Amino acid sequence: MSAKKSFPGPLVILMCVIILAAIGTWLLPAGQYNKLSVTGQSFTMTTDGSEIALPLTQKTLDSLGIQIKVQKFIDGDIRKPVSVPGSFTKQKRNPQGFISILQAPIKGIIDSVDIILFILIIGGFMFVFNETGAMVKGITWLGHTMLGREKWLIIILTSVFSFFAASYGMAEEALVFYPILVPLFLAAGYDLLIPLAIIFGGTSIGSLPAFSNPFSVIIASNAAGVNWMDGLTQRLILWVIVTAILIWYILRYAAKIKKDPTASLVYKIDGNAKPPYEVNISNETITPKLEWKTKSLLLIYIGTFLTMIAGVVFLKWWTTEMSALFLGSSILIAVITRMNEKVFTHEFIKGAESLLSVAFIVGVARGVTIVLNDGHVSDSILFYTANLVEGIQPAFFIMLLLIFYLIFSIFIQSSSGMAVLTMPIIGALAILVNVPGREIVNSYMYGMAIMSFLAPTGLILPSLAMVNISLKTWFKFITPFLIIITLISVAALLIGIYI
Repeated sequence: MSAKKSFPGPLVILMCVIILAAIGTWLLPAGQYNKLSVTGQSFTMTTDGSEIALPLTQKTLDSLGIQIKVQKFIDGDIRKPVSVPGSFTKQKRNPQGFISILQAPIKGIIDSVDIILFILIIGGFMFVFNETGAMVKGITWLGHTMLGREKWLIIILTSVFSFFAASYGMAEEALVFYPILVPLFLAAGYDLLIPLAIIFGGTSIGSLPAFSNPFSVIIASNAAGVNWMDGLTQRLILWVIVTAILIWYILRYAAKIKKDPTASLVYKIDGNAKPPYEVNISNETITPKLEWKTKSLLLIYIGTFLTMIAGVVFLKWWTTEMSALFLGSSILIAVITRMNEKVFTHEFIKGAESLLSVAFIVGVARGVTIVLNDGHVSDSILFYTANLVEGIQPAFFIMLLLIFYLIFSIFIQSSSGMAVLTMPIIGALAILVNVPGREIVNSYMYGMAIMSFLAPTGLILPSLAMVNISLKTWFKFITPFLIIITLISVAALLIGIYI
């Protein structure tokens, strides 16, 4: 019997892309745009071999044909050099060879070291917090407290999982909650789709308007050269809307099967399906006590992410300050729980290790851009693509981009990998076709999140394994909801490019 072939992982895919990028430097014409950036209290325009200081005014931008408000540069919303329209000049080819391919991921990691350290420290923070057991205790307490009031339990839990995904990117760690929540909802007379929709559906929908998720909106905005806070208000509003719609959708289905158990899609398609682990439905009515220490830890957990947002909004924080915040919170948690120094160090390092692959993905993907830049073809790709879409309406452009991410997310479900692979080119292209950078980031997040509900390269298969129901059942259940949120995403993007 032949071994089952699996789809290549993100790192393998990215190395293949680096090789293709290097081949492109031998085949594509070389060229470069003039670049405009902020230096101190003035603009600096970099041309081929020289730098020109220009006034930091709207008049300068208008004269260069850059349709961006000067305040975006002053406030730091635009962080990377902007290509000056109409300034493209052809250059001598600088093809990248075998040594350049080997060096590309290393250079990419060096170039992305601030984001990489931020990711690793978040991993350490998460493992130190999980070692306390506070999150599991909190969810267990909530489940027992709301026993007999499952409608409210659905509302609260779906909101919690959605918030965790939107704020810090909860994904794989949500799998631990299936053995806790499945017995609760089976005892209440629901089917296995309900806990699946709450946990997997909640984390998936939260990633759509991910307002502070460091693995999507922060990395993508950084790669696109825009401030991740640009569009925060719209994303928060969208988070409320899509989370509310998911809650309504689950409650509607829950009421239907509560009234008629034979209406269950699990019953109709999978028959008498049972989870792969033993389910002991407890009749215990005593609610487990939530100690002050657990409450304090949960407050620190939520407060850390709220502080991060406040720090960026009001104090102009970036990766150094945010990394220090999560490191400080990790130490505070260890002090409160009197965690042994060896345990703390072990858990923190283990947490960093758990996100090492994500960190490498960010660095290796950055290597693609480095190969293209060193080969002087990044701007060539931008130039010829801009000519191709010249005159295209921003609304049509943003729709094409959403379709692009919907399709490519089938193959790449790494949000950070997709961001750093595509944003440098598409972010620069957006400025040339007069589409706000935040909407480029949004189209990427919406497309990836919608496809995450279905993509076999993501978490849907492990999640289905936790409840032992078929992909067919899940497709049948979730398809109408996906149509609704796709239409909402389209509307949000169209509104976003005209406000």
